[in-house]
Amino acid sequence: MSSSEKDVRLSVGDTELTVSPAHGCRIGSLRIGGTELLRQGEQYGCFPMVPWCGRTGNGLFHNGGVPHRLPLNSPPHAIHGTGRDSVWRTARLGEQEAAFYYDLADPWPYPGRVTQTFELAEDSLTLAFGIETYGDSFPAQAGWHPWFLRNLGHGGKDVQLAFDPAWQEERGEDHLPTGRRIPPLSGPWDDCFGMPDGVEVTLTWPEQLELTVKSRDEWVVIYDEQDEAVCVEPQSGPPNGLNTVPRYVTPIDPLEISTTWSWRRL
Repeated sequence: MSSSEKDVRLSVGDTELTVSPAHGCRIGSLRIGGTELLRQGEQYGCFPMVPWCGRTGNGLFHNGGVPHRLPLNSPPHAIHGTGRDSVWRTARLGEQEAAFYYDLADPWPYPGRVTQTFELAEDSLTLAFGIETYGDSFPAQAGWHPWFLRNLGHGGKDVQLAFDPAWQEERGEDHLPTGRRIPPLSGPWDDCFGMPDGVEVTLTWPEQLELTVKSRDEWVVIYDEQDEAVCVEPQSGPPNGLNTVPRYVTPIDPLEISTTWSWRRL
């Protein structure tokens, strides 16, 4: 493993962040005052969803009239992009901020570059993506998939979620949005919600910590069907969005998205 692939640790005050560029540039750990916020083990940390988010239906998308097939890593669909399976390179590294990149390659059919930046403060973490093309325009998405611990331990209570979406994307039996927007339903969820004024979701671990996930983008997937973790996933488009609401990366218009997690102790 070269030096550019070793785990990177950022810290400020009693907040520590670990990023693993060799393992898909995922956040491996976020500790506040010695308490881990992200699940450890097999499905752990927070991974990047890029250059698409969630499921792409049957692994098929079109760029104009040109069809492309992606590997069905969650049959019958292709899920969560290639970034989480790629080795990223370090572009910039400081005590409280870092930047990484990887070049898009097979099985993604278009050349380009993805960058991800991390900025850590004592009470917040800001993440940002940029996707640029080396040639042809193509549809793409980007977002984050954190595994927040449902319970932080120390005898505390389970996390509580609070958010006020304008709508929920109706989910079909194939787990893809049907195209209908419905009033938000109660959980548990594996669902996409629209927040046109920007994503804002608050996770509260009673008497321990409150953490708010914000993004200027309007899409968020909430996944809380597992016992140990709760996922709050801000992203640039809905699942299957390469087909339904394609956002094109062009030579003069890269895709950019950011999210800030801010917290306070209770």
